[in-house]
Amino acid sequence: MKSVREKVVVGIDLGTTNSLIATFSGGQPLVLPNALGSRLTPSAVSVDGDEVLVGSAAYARHATHPNDTALVFKRDMGADLTRKLGRRSFSPQELSAMVLASLTRDAEATLGVEVVEAVVTVPAYFGERQRQATRDAAAIAGLHVERIINEPTAAAMAYGLHELDRELKAVVLDLGGGTFDVTVLEIMEGVIEIQSSAGDARLGGEDFALALAALASAQLKAKLGHAPTADTSLARLREAAERAKCRLTEDEETDLALPALEVGGAAHDVALSFSRPEVEVAWAPLIERCRHPILRALSDAGARAADIDEVILVGGATRMPCFVRLASQIFDRLPRRDLPVDEVVAMGAAVQAALKAGDAAVEDVVVTDVAPFSMGMETSTLLGQREVRGLYTPIIERGTTIPVSRVERFFTLASGQRRIDVKVFQGEHSLCKDNTFLGSYQVKGLPPKPAGEVGVDVRFSYDLNGILEVEMNIAGSDKKEHLVIEERPGKLSKKQIERAREAMAKLKFHPRDTLPNRTALARADALYVELTGLARDELGAHLARFRAALESQDSALIDETRAQLLAVIDAFTR
Repeated sequence: MKSVREKVVVGIDLGTTNSLIATFSGGQPLVLPNALGSRLTPSAVSVDGDEVLVGSAAYARHATHPNDTALVFKRDMGADLTRKLGRRSFSPQELSAMVLASLTRDAEATLGVEVVEAVVTVPAYFGERQRQATRDAAAIAGLHVERIINEPTAAAMAYGLHELDRELKAVVLDLGGGTFDVTVLEIMEGVIEIQSSAGDARLGGEDFALALAALASAQLKAKLGHAPTADTSLARLREAAERAKCRLTEDEETDLALPALEVGGAAHDVALSFSRPEVEVAWAPLIERCRHPILRALSDAGARAADIDEVILVGGATRMPCFVRLASQIFDRLPRRDLPVDEVVAMGAAVQAALKAGDAAVEDVVVTDVAPFSMGMETSTLLGQREVRGLYTPIIERGTTIPVSRVERFFTLASGQRRIDVKVFQGEHSLCKDNTFLGSYQVKGLPPKPAGEVGVDVRFSYDLNGILEVEMNIAGSDKKEHLVIEERPGKLSKKQIERAREAMAKLKFHPRDTLPNRTALARADALYVELTGLARDELGAHLARFRAALESQDSALIDETRAQLLAVIDAFTR
């Protein structure tokens, strides 16, 4: 099928727990369905022999094959780490690339046009290293990233599209699966001005699920004398805790049942009950961690809680009553959840994609953003005859409106000094050792003059994608030199990206058209482990009929028995 449209720029929310892809159509953002008809695609990758599964089928396999399945790898973006799945090891960028490629295939199937350009969102508190890793993941997936934007900024764009005629100051609280971001913004005369951002790149709904799993594990140890330690047992416990966490959003009490759970070398039928107040005690430290970024964002914006007109919730974890209560207490008002909290970031990314494509429907939308971190370099100073090293000198302060370019001049400390070693950091501490190292540079060929007479101009340029570039030149010289970062953990070279693309092309991905069948099997297998007695027998009978239908290759029979199997699964997991 061909489209009259020459190209499409999509918006992608590459999430810790779930990812989404959206486009802009008819003046509105539209989140696109995946092969299963769902708009949410789990950010999960699983290896089954020679076959790679992405999304729901991979997520369902985690409970039964935890060592072959990767979840929550977004948190490791930019880190020099790998995860071994089956016989292969994958970097966080490669795992993210598989999710991006899956989203792209689903979008192409829906739109009937090739997708090669994208706007991708990242947490506002992602540093330069993680942002570059996100670009690398997109390159591996064969996508050209037009823009990287902050998730709260994207959410603000989705809301602001309908609020451009108002003047208001708002705060976006974005608590997703793995990260927490806070953004203060103002909408005035069609301009969405981001005034500050703060957050925690390792705080999200996943941590609340793990805290509940730890609470359950402690109760098991008290009852049985042992806590679960086997990988499969821990995976099952985490899955059960995640489901219980979601139920506690609506219910005051919930049960956590795990039949035949291996604890202390023996199988035990585990049945635990939790009340919301009991669990919220365990979650209190996590909720308190949410408070600090909120207050810091307000402080950086020069605002008080009373100045905020609207509080906007984004991210699935903001459904938790304890989080809603925190937001209400700080701002003395009920927060808004007008748009779907799981989809609003992807919707905003689609608005940004429409801006890039020049869509007339968004021609009046103007968005400014700010640098979430201070960025600077390591310096030294002389105190008497003593040289003090490792001092941090910011060049771009956090909260600076971007894009921005700032230059500072630094001078030699020693007579005859022929080079300056430049180390670049991001953070807010006075000592470099307490900040995040980004990369190192070296300026050579300084004229041999007395100390303090040779200056080097160092220019930091920070763009709307959150990518930092550093340019240097010796003062008085006409030659400007853009230096390549010599050390940059997590960044892939062009050759590494190309090798990763070639390796991914050789992987055997499960066919999209049969993914609903594979996902149903994986969900049924995971549930079969949890059930006992008549319930297990019933599920087993439906599972056997579905497998028989698959062997028959009768598409009508396969669709019918799959629907019956999914109905049984949904009935048992409500």
